[in-house]
Amino acid sequence: MDKKLNVVMITIDSQRADHLGCYGYPHATSPNVDKLAGEGALAEQFYCSAIPTHPSYTTLYTGQHAIRHKIVAHAGTNVLSREAPFLSEFFLDEGYNTCAADNLMRARLWFGRGYEFYLDSSIRRPLVVNVTCEDIDNRVLPWLRAHAGDPFFLFLHYWDPHYPFTPPSEYRHLFYDGDNPTDPDNHTLDEWWDYPFGMIARDTWLRTPEGPITDPEYVRALYNQETRYLDDNLANLLGTLDELGLTEDTLVLVVADHGESMTEHGVFYEHHGLYDCVLHIPLLARLPGRIPAGLRLPQTLQMQDVAPTVLDAAGLPIPPEMDGKSFWPLLTGETQEGGYDRVISLESSWQSKWSLRTDQYKFILSRVQDFYNNPMRELYDLQEDPQEEKNIAEEEPKIADEMEAELEAWIAERLKAQGDEKDPLLEHGISLLEGNWDGT
Repeated sequence: MDKKLNVVMITIDSQRADHLGCYGYPHATSPNVDKLAGEGALAEQFYCSAIPTHPSYTTLYTGQHAIRHKIVAHAGTNVLSREAPFLSEFFLDEGYNTCAADNLMRARLWFGRGYEFYLDSSIRRPLVVNVTCEDIDNRVLPWLRAHAGDPFFLFLHYWDPHYPFTPPSEYRHLFYDGDNPTDPDNHTLDEWWDYPFGMIARDTWLRTPEGPITDPEYVRALYNQETRYLDDNLANLLGTLDELGLTEDTLVLVVADHGESMTEHGVFYEHHGLYDCVLHIPLLARLPGRIPAGLRLPQTLQMQDVAPTVLDAAGLPIPPEMDGKSFWPLLTGETQEGGYDRVISLESSWQSKWSLRTDQYKFILSRVQDFYNNPMRELYDLQEDPQEEKNIAEEEPKIADEMEAELEAWIAERLKAQGDEKDPLLEHGISLLEGNWDGT
């Protein structure tokens, strides 16, 4: 490739795949994202291998599973090794202008690696999660215009679908068909008010002059409104690429760090629990002339595949320290072979758990009892029960035992190969119960 490829990586915090039109959602939450998907490719089965935000973004950047890079929680003392590969550094070393519109470096310094420019619009907000897409674009679009003449790697971290769900007033009429979101006789949300995330929400962003929101469908609508607000503003970024004549030379990639539970599995509008509403996330890529328009990838892909794929697209070498595999040949249509038949994920947040996912089953193994008092082992038949509502671990003990043995063997093999002895989840435990919580 004679001319260097520009890269714009758009990340959307807490955006679940099934709330976007291009993934089949019936509401008009994402017309610009849907248009982008029609101009490029969409990965139908793309999954997180670590949640929540810090572990997932570290995997995105390093191309490594969290068991290897060791960042498995927001809390804890683990620091990313300076020897770990980091996507933005490869572009900096190649002579690119590198810019991040993000704020994660305020919590973990490694998120600033490889960036000459680091635009943190949240510094003017009381919480890092309150930064809006307009805040970010007001800083990014001038930077883009100023550096359009040189190759660039631009990373954007949008927060709008992350709680608190506080969309602008002009969006508040969208996606809600109910009559009274503060109906005092609606007690559907009462069971969550004693949990930390429910208690905080009730007394802050779910409180109105008419009283607290009581209808979960209204909260779901708020989430969808945030998605639409961000989607509307994406038109400014994509339009600026067009205006500057950069569209044909720029790989645009859209991905989330994790999804969001909408009270599924007893989780109150938050992103923990190794269920598909949190693990199944969007991934879209557009590069005119290289990625066929309207391409859909049915293969199972994972977060650690993103970094090697972006390097491959730019013609840069993929370091052997990355666990992920490039799916660039899938994106360009050069092959239909690739993907995985297994996905192993972890979390150490409000829960401490591992999961093993196949095409048919999801097995979840808890290292310590969670505060929901869920079973220590869960097994779901994804073909018969895609919403993961019926735990069949006791009905199908043989399948559960086999999957647990496979999962434990994988963990043990990885730890041995790395010279580690202890499961990192056992070291961290349920990290966010210790008060180490920064809202992300």
